Amino acid sequence: MKRFLNLPLVLLVLLVACSNPNSQTDEYKTLLEKDAVIAVVNQLFIGTDNRDWEKVKACISPEVLFDMTSLAGGEPSKMTVEQIAGAWETGLKDLKAIHHQAGNYVVTINGGEAAAFCYGIAFHYLPNATNQNTRTLLAVMIFIS
Repeated sequence: MKRFLNLPLVLLVLLVACSNPNSQTDEYKTLLEKDAVIAVVNQLFIGTDNRDWEKVKACISPEVLFDMTSLAGGEPSKMTVEQIAGAWETGLKDLKAIHHQAGNYVVTINGGEAAAFCYGIAFHYLPNATNQNTRTLLAVMIFIS
């Protein structure tokens, strides 16, 4: 019975979407663009987890305003993709396992520009004498292109 409660809403959405073909095409294009932005963010984290620094570099613009002040302090600064990938490679090289996960994406498209917001979590695993082997980092991330 619960399944049928959502049926009128689904039909209403379909009817509204089908009522204006141009609107439907624009909405479809926007959805594809948003999906492409999310795919790049996911590839950035997957590349980092796999320590595939070329894949990571392919996801980042040649120069960006980079802000990791919540983790390391300091001020945001302009950095090249080489600097970012190099710092991550150095900082993560001793870890035995890395896992990043992101979600709650909010993507806006404005002409040729896009902005993506998401929450992220990173798990870093490194066995050590203190037996505090896992470090968990939480972040709010904003990507703008």
